[in-house]
Amino acid sequence: MTQDARDPINSILRSKREVSRFQILVEITEHQPGIRQQEIADKIGVTAQAISEYMRELVDEGMVSASSRSNYEVTKKGIEWVLANAESLETYARHIRRDIIQQVSVWTAIAAGNLKAGDEVGVYMKNGFLYAAKKPAAATGSVLTDAQTGADVGITDLSGIIDHHEGTIHICKVPRIQNGGSRKVHKDRLREIVSPAGMVAAVGLEAYVALKSAGRKPDLFFGAREGVIEAAFHGIDCAIVIVDEEFTDFLKRLESKELAYVIHDLIAP
Repeated sequence: MTQDARDPINSILRSKREVSRFQILVEITEHQPGIRQQEIADKIGVTAQAISEYMRELVDEGMVSASSRSNYEVTKKGIEWVLANAESLETYARHIRRDIIQQVSVWTAIAAGNLKAGDEVGVYMKNGFLYAAKKPAAATGSVLTDAQTGADVGITDLSGIIDHHEGTIHICKVPRIQNGGSRKVHKDRLREIVSPAGMVAAVGLEAYVALKSAGRKPDLFFGAREGVIEAAFHGIDCAIVIVDEEFTDFLKRLESKELAYVIHDLIAP
């Protein structure tokens, strides 16, 4: 079997054309030899003209033999092509069922107490993390395996709605070095803003130094923008100290994500 036949993403699913060819061969195999092109067109949802062109290709490639416009048979070569692609589609479907859907159906949480397999638990968000505990909650599930307090645990049969509120992002703008950098930042005001934040990030060395000068080492520097957005989605109030030339683009990203934010201009006169 060729590599293309083994991988449906690189073969039959790569284009509508390949899907249509597969469907045509299946229809002919099921109803041969007496099947008209219009019947195939109606069945798979394409035009009769398209079927005619596909038929010409399949005959030329030796996958279909034709004695008239309503008398078609799939050849040995065509059957082998259908079987190879059917096998790859079956493998792909198993992958979806077992590896993807199953993964989605099992949620990972932190055990907020010793749990036993089969325990009914409440599932809730706290500080950006998902927890499972033997107490009432808006969402409930069943414990997959035994787990000690603080361990990761699988939760199945999740029902209800997990209580969740997105965090607010406090955006603190600081100037580039050409305009004074961290020296032009109101340090007391910066310290006041970042103090209650669950996560603090810096974009630009000027922002990093300003935070250090205010007595707070940033939690994030590399990948700060993405980290702050992800944390806010998980319900954590964040503060991001960002140089002024990066400010506008970051604000646009927040608007597109529909996250709540507050702007603080910390640039001293």
